[in-house]
Amino acid sequence: MAVKSVIEAVREAIREEMTRDSKVFVMGEDVGVRGGVFMATQGMVEDFGEERIIDTPLAEASIMGMALGAAFRGMRPIPEVQFSDFVWPSINQLIGEAARTCYGTNGALQVPMVIRIPYGGGIRGGLFHSQNVETHFFHTPGLKVVVPGTPYDAKGLLKSAIRDNNPVVFLEHKKTYRLVRGEVPEEEYTLPIGKADIKRPGTNMTVVSYGLTLHYTLEAAEELAADGVDIEVLDLRTLTPLDTETVLDSVRKTGKLAIVHEDNITGGVGAEIAALVADQAFEYLDGPITRICGPDVPTMPFAQTLEDAYMPTADKIAAGLRKLAAY
Repeated sequence: MAVKSVIEAVREAIREEMTRDSKVFVMGEDVGVRGGVFMATQGMVEDFGEERIIDTPLAEASIMGMALGAAFRGMRPIPEVQFSDFVWPSINQLIGEAARTCYGTNGALQVPMVIRIPYGGGIRGGLFHSQNVETHFFHTPGLKVVVPGTPYDAKGLLKSAIRDNNPVVFLEHKKTYRLVRGEVPEEEYTLPIGKADIKRPGTNMTVVSYGLTLHYTLEAAEELAADGVDIEVLDLRTLTPLDTETVLDSVRKTGKLAIVHEDNITGGVGAEIAALVADQAFEYLDGPITRICGPDVPTMPFAQTLEDAYMPTADKIAAGLRKLAAY
């Protein structure tokens, strides 16, 4: 085992898969000599050459269209969207084309591409560098949506995504890149897409989270443990396909459910999980389903005070969980 950051784990996964399979290549803005704005491809153009680490124009629609065409021809592209806020020009290629190809061809045409998208707030990125875009893809059948929160998960899930024959939207929270560190095996490993992970076992309450807010949730769970509240923290890791079995099993055990995520509260992942549990595990609930999420504002504000007001924090999560625990 070696201790690595999330961005180091991402870089290692890409490098290993490019070494393993000559069909894997990366394309995006500044991914070559610069190594990407977050240095995810640092040093790779020197090792793999400009034919496999491709610097593109500032044109997301073209990036995604070229990646889609390459995937149709049997290549395994990894197009990078520099910031989640820039993904909108490529939405037709992703939602209108990539997501529908397998279904529309009755499985005859595969789309083995991984769309890496750094996302999220807490870094003073303001209105155009901090958006959460997960719900737009979570809502779309035909896309797999992966959101790792730890280095171990980031590497294992990215390697699985690159080997998958379906289009995978791989969301990486920017604040976790260097903030979150953890042990990563030196030997080869992958993790299954679509399987949640219980990061903290507990008996009194289930809290579902992912990405950056997973770590704030774990902090809050430790705080409530001092008050005798034993919280089970479930990391989704994959939004689509959603691991409904693990969520339901946990809620049936604990009797209470809270969902924590950074994206807007209305119509989000938390709303879908709440509906799932209300439909299939209602009789096990000992309290109302709680959502602790970002507010319904158009995007992440720039001012520090407003960004702080938007972001779920360990203190906000702990307050919400205490209210639910006391119900």
